[in-house]
Amino acid sequence: MTISEQFAPFTPSDATAVALLLLAWFAIGWRIENPSPRRPSVSQLMARYRRDWMVQFVTRQHRIFDSSTLSNLRQGTSFFASACMIAIGGGLALMGNTDRLSGVAADLTATDTPALVWEIKILLIIGFLAHAFLAFVWSHRLFGYCAVVMASVPNDIEDPVAFPRAAQAGEINITAARSFNRGLRSVYFALGSLAWFAGPISLFVAICVTLMVLWRREFASHSRAVLLQGDTP
Repeated sequence: MTISEQFAPFTPSDATAVALLLLAWFAIGWRIENPSPRRPSVSQLMARYRRDWMVQFVTRQHRIFDSSTLSNLRQGTSFFASACMIAIGGGLALMGNTDRLSGVAADLTATDTPALVWEIKILLIIGFLAHAFLAFVWSHRLFGYCAVVMASVPNDIEDPVAFPRAAQAGEINITAARSFNRGLRSVYFALGSLAWFAGPISLFVAICVTLMVLWRREFASHSRAVLLQGDTP
């Protein structure tokens, strides 16, 4: 079978669906990180609370609470990074044995699809998972940087270095959270990419559902309304 025959099952609808998937992934990420001032996202609201956290951190007599909170954040990044590694390994293993997947697909579509087609679809999912893994790893490292900077904040609030250094820790914390959120969005789109196995129409539907979920959680969720009640720009 020639290469052109192997790629024959891909239609213009497949190409359009994949292009829309990548565009949606980029667009929703940009919008969440660059929202309208009149309608801030949850991520932007939380950034303000993270800065306020570091202001309170300077004057807190016992900083065990702060170290515990930061430790929990790092554990979250470690968990998701490990989960992505396992998923990537499973995807690579599946690429080496697409017979079972081809059998299931044949039952659904009643067509004999070349193994290369399934491998490409799996590669798309692995690509999102790989991006998520790298984002989680970088987030974990940044939270470590934040811990070091926080530890260097003087206990004396009269020290001129105290508040500026706490502000530095806050910005690093925000950057770590941004990377963590990027990883989560990639996981969402990796799950949505699974719909491509059922065809381009299913992928279109999955893209819309993924966008709706992300939009609601960032711009129309109950948690956002709660954060806005105590928000002080």
